[in-house]
Amino acid sequence: MNRARYLGRRVGAALLTVWVAVTFNFLLLRLMPGNPTNRLARVPNGSEAVRKELVKQFGLDRPLWEQYWAYLRELLHGNFGISFTDQQPVSEHLLLALRNTLPMVALGTVVAIVLGVATGLLAAWWRGHPIEKLITFVSMFFYSLPTQWLGLMLVLIVSVGWGLLPSSGLHDPGLLAAKEIGLPVSDGAMLRDRLVHMLLPSATLALVLFGEYTLLVRSSLLETFGEDYVLTARAKGLRPRTTLLRHALGNAMLPVVTLVALSFGFIAGGSVLIETVFSWPGIGLLTYEAIQARDYPMIQGTFLVITFSVIFFNLLADLLYARLDPRISS
Repeated sequence: MNRARYLGRRVGAALLTVWVAVTFNFLLLRLMPGNPTNRLARVPNGSEAVRKELVKQFGLDRPLWEQYWAYLRELLHGNFGISFTDQQPVSEHLLLALRNTLPMVALGTVVAIVLGVATGLLAAWWRGHPIEKLITFVSMFFYSLPTQWLGLMLVLIVSVGWGLLPSSGLHDPGLLAAKEIGLPVSDGAMLRDRLVHMLLPSATLALVLFGEYTLLVRSSLLETFGEDYVLTARAKGLRPRTTLLRHALGNAMLPVVTLVALSFGFIAGGSVLIETVFSWPGIGLLTYEAIQARDYPMIQGTFLVITFSVIFFNLLADLLYARLDPRISS
């Protein structure tokens, strides 16, 4: 019963957060100065009659509460609106951008988690040893680097300097041109080309994130080493490796679950800075371009995708917490 009540509270809080985010998303762009129809009608160079027609077309002449209910109704039907830039459905742009963002960010995030947990474990195991100091220094160094600066440095060194990896885009332009004119280009070649283009942006994300995981795992393990159950396991004569893996590591991973959920929560949003630096056509770059063009429906769509992703993975983290530590739901 306690677990069911805990689950109900968590799901209810998540749904309430979704409603607040959707409402804020609706109000934010309508409270901003300016009017999206001005740009579309090219006012003052365009016609005022055109602007009024656009206001009526987008329903901006109706009362705010009517606009709000219409907005909720369309969202429930999966309609995010029409892009001001090319008059295409926002949902189509979002789906295409998600297909590009998810593999790149997932690769970088998973590498960061695996590398961070491994190095954090080593740092805690070798406490007071020069190995711990080296791992801590490297982790703090990468954790403190600005994302866009690290991306630019990788472009200059790895791509421009060494010529090892491409610096931008999703595919090689020559390969795309060959496919368009009908030359035989296998799906395997296209996949390999995409993976090669994905390496630099994924590596940038992984290097920035792994230091955070390293420091958190190290501090959590060091705190767990002082707990009574770990001291009891040592007193029983268990080997240090067994004590670490069976008794200390599981409880030390509780705060890591939160960080993992936050990392994956932003996986749909990608990274605006990384995708802009590497011209990766994902949600981050789409958000940047929508802001530059004042494409309000597109901004709303990207904001909602990112918000829903964060809320979902935070809810998942709460449920995993209850699974890992039953005391939370009791």
